[in-house]
Amino acid sequence: MEWLMAAKPVVFLHAFPFSPEMWSLQVAALEGRYSVFAPAMPGLGGREPGPANLDEWAAELDERLDELGFEEAVFVGLSMGGYLAFRMWDLFPDRFAGLVLADTRAQNDDAAGLKKRAELAAAVREKGPEALLEGFFPSVLGATTLAGATEERRAAAEWVREMILEADPEGIARALEAMAGRPDSRPLLPEIEVPTLVIVGEEDTLTPPADARTMAETIPEAEMLIIPAAGHMSNIENPPAFNTALIGFVEKVYGC
Repeated sequence: MEWLMAAKPVVFLHAFPFSPEMWSLQVAALEGRYSVFAPAMPGLGGREPGPANLDEWAAELDERLDELGFEEAVFVGLSMGGYLAFRMWDLFPDRFAGLVLADTRAQNDDAAGLKKRAELAAAVREKGPEALLEGFFPSVLGATTLAGATEERRAAAEWVREMILEADPEGIARALEAMAGRPDSRPLLPEIEVPTLVIVGEEDTLTPPADARTMAETIPEAEMLIIPAAGHMSNIENPPAFNTALIGFVEKVYGC
């Protein structure tokens, strides 16, 4: 799904294996004040599977921004979306007015990570998205959400589960392969000279606060915020805290 308004673009880059729907609460918070664009990545969000290559995804996104007349934007990337944001910065740095890196990391996969992605891609091609429910699903949620103590937390967990099951198996597999093929983005961090906000869930075990802190300390003048009682999907698990941080940052970048 895509949402467009008139000015001051904000581009949302979604996580694996979700769709732009994961950003619906953030879009609702920004619409009417900013131009909001939330594209679906190839093979996800109802799109046909495409190349398993983040550089090609970035080139396609660059073309879409031209079509929309967006010269610069604040890019908001969560997890896989952050990986794509790094590729955009490397290839098209002039596109950036600001950057939000949420629950993501700069380093590429080690040997164990590459093996895990390959095994998961094979399992999804054989069994469908259900293969993600046993290990992946609980890993993207924090302990507070998994405990399900409130109706809001139970609803958040169910929403995440439903989005996983709606994903296309081949799209999931190619996204895994695209992430496995990404380069190490740590050398880019000192070169990021636009306003940057690093956000991470307090309970994120996939891309933990320690990784976020390292990024924030390496990017010149970056700010960091830890979202309380949230895991890897911090925008869904604690949307009030996430949205407050996001709105404040975008207002700072655009001056209103």
